[in-house]
Amino acid sequence: MKLLVCGGAGFIGSNFIRYKLQSDHGTSIVNFDKLTYAGNLDNLKDVESDLRYKFVQGDITDLDALNKVMQENKITHVINFAAESHVDRSIHGGCKDFVLTNSLGVQMILDAVRANNVEKYVQVSTDEVYGALELDDPSKFTEETPIQPNMPYAAAKAGGDLMCHAYWVTHKVPVVVTHCSNNYGPYQFPEKVIPSFILRISKGEQVPIYGDGLNVRDWVHVIDHARALDLLLQKGEPGQVYNIGADNERNNLEVTRLLLKYFGKGDEMIKFVEDRKGHDRRYAIDASKIKALGWSPLYPREKFEEALKEEIEWYLANNDWVEAVWKRKAEWDEKALRV
Repeated sequence: MKLLVCGGAGFIGSNFIRYKLQSDHGTSIVNFDKLTYAGNLDNLKDVESDLRYKFVQGDITDLDALNKVMQENKITHVINFAAESHVDRSIHGGCKDFVLTNSLGVQMILDAVRANNVEKYVQVSTDEVYGALELDDPSKFTEETPIQPNMPYAAAKAGGDLMCHAYWVTHKVPVVVTHCSNNYGPYQFPEKVIPSFILRISKGEQVPIYGDGLNVRDWVHVIDHARALDLLLQKGEPGQVYNIGADNERNNLEVTRLLLKYFGKGDEMIKFVEDRKGHDRRYAIDASKIKALGWSPLYPREKFEEALKEEIEWYLANNDWVEAVWKRKAEWDEKALRV
């Protein structure tokens, strides 16, 4: 397999690349990443000397660049992690970049996949495209759940998903779409809730929780996500959608208290703040379809607290990485202001 990984310098993409190189010695990987503030080659320092790995800087909205990298490297498979993914920024900072990357970028990849006769393309999406479930609703999202996003980020992701469906129906482009629940694990950008709270609590700062803290998410470890995606590269049926989740529904208050427990802290560290606009109440994934292919989580619900402990200790042991990330983010923001 000659694999093009779009957005491989981010949180999920870098964990996937590391997993793939460790588990499949017959695959070569080209990491194609624009290197925005969230793209970080430090995430892959331990594999950068691997002869099966190569980095090419590029933008998925650039069709010529996509065609060039596919042709020069004789790419047979593509997986796309490239996305603008921070929900709060899509609400408060405008969503043009979200539409460009999450919708137009996907269309450009589809065009390049079609032109270069790629064997399979996996589009990594999110359960947020389904909208929301109520707390007292026992149902879960299935692959047949209608797409009805409530936030700009999710709407832009849904646009890419629908384009994948259209290219499959119209052109038979061999694309598989995945909808995964919330990820956690090492190398996650520290603006996200779990690493953000870890770092705040470690400094003795209070953590802000939106609304009443009872919004529910289904948490899956990033390595389990990587394993699922690798399986779909091999066994996923083109034209199909697969949900990925670990049956690990937790509300935000529960997750926060598990983090506080590690540090020996209590609810005095919690600060309730005004709820986020359009804040979906609950996400829950039915992953029966991918489980039928042989996948199951290594980190199921009963191992969540243990996995959180590992993540806390990773962030505490990698302060240099955290500081470098924030410095790069500040430089990116300053550059954006000048433009």
